[in-house]
Amino acid sequence: MPGTQRCLCCFKYLMFGFNLIFWLGGCGLFGVGVWLSFTQAEFSSLPLSFPSLSAANLLLVAGGITMVTGFLGCLGALKEQRCLLITFFGILLVLVVTEVTLALVVHVFHDQMDARAQKDLKEGMEMYASNPELKKSWDFVQKKFKCCGATNKTDWYGVLNGTLPASCCSVEAADCDEGWSEPCYQKAKQWLLDNIPSVLVFGCCIGVVQILALIFSMMMYCHIRHAEKNLD
Repeated sequence: MPGTQRCLCCFKYLMFGFNLIFWLGGCGLFGVGVWLSFTQAEFSSLPLSFPSLSAANLLLVAGGITMVTGFLGCLGALKEQRCLLITFFGILLVLVVTEVTLALVVHVFHDQMDARAQKDLKEGMEMYASNPELKKSWDFVQKKFKCCGATNKTDWYGVLNGTLPASCCSVEAADCDEGWSEPCYQKAKQWLLDNIPSVLVFGCCIGVVQILALIFSMMMYCHIRHAEKNLD
Protein backbone atom coordinates (compact mmCIF):
# COMPACT_ATOMS: atom_id res chain seq x y z
CA MET A 1 0.00 0.00 0.00
CA PRO A 2 1.50 3.39 -0.94
CA GLY A 3 2.53 5.74 1.87
CA THR A 4 -0.22 8.24 1.03
CA GLN A 5 -2.90 5.55 1.19
CA ARG A 6 -1.57 4.26 4.53
CA CYS A 7 -1.66 7.79 5.98
CA LEU A 8 -5.15 8.33 4.62
CA CYS A 9 -6.35 5.04 6.12
CA CYS A 10 -4.78 5.96 9.47
CA PHE A 11 -6.40 9.42 9.49
CA LYS A 12 -9.70 7.87 8.43
CA TYR A 13 -9.92 5.58 11.44
CA LEU A 14 -8.52 8.14 13.87
CA MET A 15 -11.07 10.65 12.60
CA PHE A 16 -13.87 8.10 12.93
CA GLY A 17 -12.75 7.16 16.45
CA PHE A 18 -12.56 10.74 17.71
CA ASN A 19 -15.92 11.59 16.18
CA LEU A 20 -17.52 8.51 17.68
CA ILE A 21 -16.32 9.69 21.10
CA PHE A 22 -17.54 13.17 20.20
CA TRP A 23 -20.98 11.82 19.25
CA LEU A 24 -21.20 9.75 22.44
CA GLY A 25 -20.23 12.85 24.41
CA GLY A 26 -23.06 14.75 22.75
CA CYS A 27 -25.45 11.96 23.75
CA GLY A 28 -24.16 12.29 27.32
CA LEU A 29 -24.67 16.06 27.42
CA PHE A 30 -28.13 15.74 25.89
CA GLY A 31 -29.01 13.01 28.40
CA VAL A 32 -27.94 15.17 31.35
CA GLY A 33 -30.00 18.04 29.93
CA VAL A 34 -33.08 15.79 29.66
CA TRP A 35 -32.52 14.50 33.21
CA LEU A 36 -32.17 18.03 34.55
CA SER A 37 -35.30 19.15 32.67
CA PHE A 38 -37.37 16.33 34.19
CA THR A 39 -35.98 16.69 37.72
CA GLN A 40 -36.60 20.44 37.61
CA ALA A 41 -40.03 20.17 35.96
CA GLU A 42 -41.61 21.73 39.04
CA PHE A 43 -39.61 24.91 38.29
CA SER A 44 -40.99 25.17 34.75
CA SER A 45 -43.18 28.21 35.44
CA LEU A 46 -40.22 30.26 36.68
CA PRO A 47 -38.25 32.49 34.28
CA LEU A 48 -35.63 30.66 32.19
CA SER A 49 -32.95 32.70 33.96
CA PHE A 50 -33.45 30.45 37.00
CA PRO A 51 -30.03 28.69 37.24
CA SER A 52 -31.06 25.03 36.88
CA LEU A 53 -33.55 25.72 34.07
CA SER A 54 -31.05 27.71 32.00
CA ALA A 55 -28.42 24.99 32.57
CA ALA A 56 -30.84 22.30 31.35
CA ASN A 57 -31.62 24.27 28.15
CA LEU A 58 -27.92 24.93 27.52
CA LEU A 59 -27.05 21.24 27.88
CA LEU A 60 -29.90 20.20 25.58
CA VAL A 61 -28.78 22.60 22.83
CA ALA A 62 -25.06 21.78 23.24
CA GLY A 63 -25.75 18.04 23.29
CA GLY A 64 -27.98 18.16 20.21
CA ILE A 65 -25.47 20.16 18.15
CA THR A 66 -22.60 17.91 19.31
CA MET A 67 -24.50 14.76 18.30
CA VAL A 68 -25.28 16.11 14.81
CA THR A 69 -21.71 17.35 14.30
CA GLY A 70 -20.21 14.07 15.52
CA PHE A 71 -22.42 12.06 13.17
CA LEU A 72 -21.41 14.29 10.25
CA GLY A 73 -17.74 13.77 11.12
CA CYS A 74 -18.12 9.97 11.31
CA LEU A 75 -19.91 9.95 7.95
CA GLY A 76 -17.29 12.19 6.37
CA ALA A 77 -14.47 9.94 7.60
CA LEU A 78 -16.07 6.70 6.37
CA LYS A 79 -17.13 8.12 2.99
CA GLU A 80 -13.85 10.04 2.51
CA GLN A 81 -15.85 12.92 1.05
CA ARG A 82 -14.06 16.26 0.97
CA CYS A 83 -17.37 18.14 0.96
CA LEU A 84 -18.53 16.40 4.16
CA LEU A 85 -15.15 16.90 5.83
CA ILE A 86 -14.95 20.62 5.09
CA THR A 87 -18.58 21.05 6.20
CA PHE A 88 -17.78 19.20 9.42
CA PHE A 89 -14.64 21.30 9.94
CA GLY A 90 -16.60 24.54 9.43
CA ILE A 91 -19.43 23.58 11.78
CA LEU A 92 -17.03 22.34 14.45
CA LEU A 93 -14.87 25.46 14.17
CA VAL A 94 -17.95 27.67 14.64
CA LEU A 95 -19.00 25.50 17.60
CA VAL A 96 -15.59 25.78 19.28
CA VAL A 97 -15.43 29.56 18.73
CA THR A 98 -18.98 29.90 20.11
CA GLU A 99 -18.11 27.85 23.21
CA VAL A 100 -15.01 29.94 23.91
CA THR A 101 -16.96 33.17 23.31
CA LEU A 102 -19.76 32.09 25.66
CA ALA A 103 -17.26 31.11 28.35
CA LEU A 104 -15.59 34.53 28.08
CA VAL A 105 -18.94 36.37 28.10
CA VAL A 106 -20.11 34.47 31.20
CA HIS A 107 -16.79 35.20 32.94
CA VAL A 108 -16.71 38.91 32.03
CA PHE A 109 -20.41 39.69 32.50
CA HIS A 110 -21.06 37.31 35.38
CA ASP A 111 -22.28 40.02 37.76
CA GLN A 112 -24.54 41.67 35.17
CA MET A 113 -26.08 38.30 34.25
CA ASP A 114 -26.69 37.52 37.91
CA ALA A 115 -28.37 40.89 38.43
CA ARG A 116 -30.55 40.43 35.34
CA ALA A 117 -31.61 36.93 36.38
CA GLN A 118 -32.53 38.10 39.87
CA LYS A 119 -34.50 41.00 38.40
CA ASP A 120 -36.45 38.56 36.16
CA LEU A 121 -37.30 36.40 39.16
CA LYS A 122 -38.45 39.37 41.23
CA GLU A 123 -40.64 40.60 38.38
CA GLY A 124 -42.14 37.13 38.03
CA MET A 125 -42.99 37.05 41.73
CA GLU A 126 -45.60 39.75 41.11
CA MET A 127 -47.84 37.12 39.45
CA TYR A 128 -47.61 34.75 42.45
CA ALA A 129 -51.20 35.36 43.60
CA SER A 130 -52.75 35.32 40.11
CA ASN A 131 -50.83 32.46 38.45
CA PRO A 132 -51.44 29.03 40.08
CA GLU A 133 -48.58 27.33 38.18
CA LEU A 134 -46.11 30.05 39.15
CA LYS A 135 -47.30 29.82 42.77
CA LYS A 136 -46.77 26.06 42.72
CA SER A 137 -43.23 26.48 41.32
CA TRP A 138 -42.25 29.12 43.88
CA ASP A 139 -43.67 27.06 46.75
CA PHE A 140 -41.77 23.99 45.57
CA VAL A 141 -38.49 25.92 45.23
CA GLN A 142 -38.78 27.48 48.68
CA LYS A 143 -39.57 24.15 50.33
CA LYS A 144 -36.82 22.29 48.45
CA PHE A 145 -34.05 24.81 49.09
CA LYS A 146 -35.38 26.14 52.43
CA CYS A 147 -35.15 29.69 51.11
CA CYS A 148 -37.40 32.71 50.82
CA GLY A 149 -37.65 35.25 48.01
CA ALA A 150 -35.37 35.77 45.02
CA THR A 151 -32.72 37.93 46.68
CA ASN A 152 -34.22 38.35 50.15
CA LYS A 153 -37.38 37.37 51.98
CA THR A 154 -38.41 41.04 51.91
CA ASP A 155 -39.01 40.58 48.15
CA TRP A 156 -42.42 39.19 49.12
CA TYR A 157 -43.49 42.19 51.18
CA GLY A 158 -44.35 44.31 48.16
CA VAL A 159 -46.09 41.38 46.48
CA LEU A 160 -48.15 40.02 49.40
CA ASN A 161 -48.84 43.23 51.31
CA GLY A 162 -46.11 42.87 53.92
CA THR A 163 -46.57 39.11 54.48
CA LEU A 164 -44.67 35.97 53.50
CA PRO A 165 -46.02 32.88 51.69
CA ALA A 166 -46.54 29.81 53.86
CA SER A 167 -43.82 27.95 51.93
CA CYS A 168 -41.21 30.32 53.42
CA CYS A 169 -41.58 28.63 56.81
CA SER A 170 -40.46 25.17 57.89
CA VAL A 171 -43.95 24.41 59.17
CA GLU A 172 -46.60 25.81 56.87
CA ALA A 173 -49.12 27.97 58.70
CA ALA A 174 -51.61 30.64 57.81
CA ASP A 175 -49.21 33.29 59.11
CA CYS A 176 -45.51 32.97 58.28
CA ASP A 177 -43.74 35.77 60.11
CA GLU A 178 -40.05 34.88 60.12
CA GLY A 179 -39.33 32.63 57.17
CA TRP A 180 -35.98 31.34 55.94
CA SER A 181 -33.35 34.04 55.61
CA GLU A 182 -31.43 32.64 52.62
CA PRO A 183 -32.41 33.84 49.10
CA CYS A 184 -33.61 31.25 46.59
CA TYR A 185 -31.48 32.46 43.69
CA GLN A 186 -28.23 31.97 45.59
CA LYS A 187 -29.34 28.62 47.02
CA ALA A 188 -30.34 27.31 43.58
CA LYS A 189 -27.12 28.64 42.06
CA GLN A 190 -25.04 26.97 44.79
CA TRP A 191 -26.93 23.70 44.28
CA LEU A 192 -26.09 23.85 40.59
CA LEU A 193 -22.42 24.63 41.26
CA ASP A 194 -22.21 21.72 43.70
CA ASN A 195 -23.57 19.31 41.08
CA ILE A 196 -21.84 20.64 37.97
CA PRO A 197 -18.09 19.71 38.40
CA SER A 198 -18.45 16.31 36.73
CA VAL A 199 -20.26 17.94 33.80
CA LEU A 200 -17.46 20.52 33.47
CA VAL A 201 -14.77 17.81 33.46
CA PHE A 202 -16.79 15.94 30.85
CA GLY A 203 -17.12 19.18 28.85
CA CYS A 204 -13.36 19.80 28.98
CA CYS A 205 -12.72 16.27 27.66
CA ILE A 206 -15.16 16.93 24.83
CA GLY A 207 -13.30 20.20 24.12
CA VAL A 208 -10.00 18.30 23.73
CA VAL A 209 -11.70 15.81 21.40
CA GLN A 210 -13.10 18.75 19.39
CA ILE A 211 -9.63 20.24 18.86
CA LEU A 212 -8.20 16.87 17.82
CA ALA A 213 -11.15 16.28 15.48
CA LEU A 214 -10.48 19.67 13.85
CA ILE A 215 -6.84 18.76 13.28
CA PHE A 216 -7.53 15.29 11.92
CA SER A 217 -10.39 16.41 9.68
CA MET A 218 -8.20 19.05 8.03
CA MET A 219 -5.28 16.61 7.66
CA MET A 220 -7.58 14.00 6.16
CA TYR A 221 -9.06 16.61 3.80
CA CYS A 222 -5.57 17.56 2.61
CA HIS A 223 -4.54 13.91 2.10
CA ILE A 224 -7.71 13.14 0.09
CA ARG A 225 -7.09 16.21 -2.06
CA HIS A 226 -3.46 15.19 -2.57
CA ALA A 227 -4.50 11.62 -3.47
CA GLU A 228 -7.06 12.88 -5.99
CA LYS A 229 -4.44 15.12 -7.63
CA ASN A 230 -2.07 12.14 -7.96
CA LEU A 231 -4.82 10.12 -9.63
CA ASP A 232 -5.35 12.92 -12.13
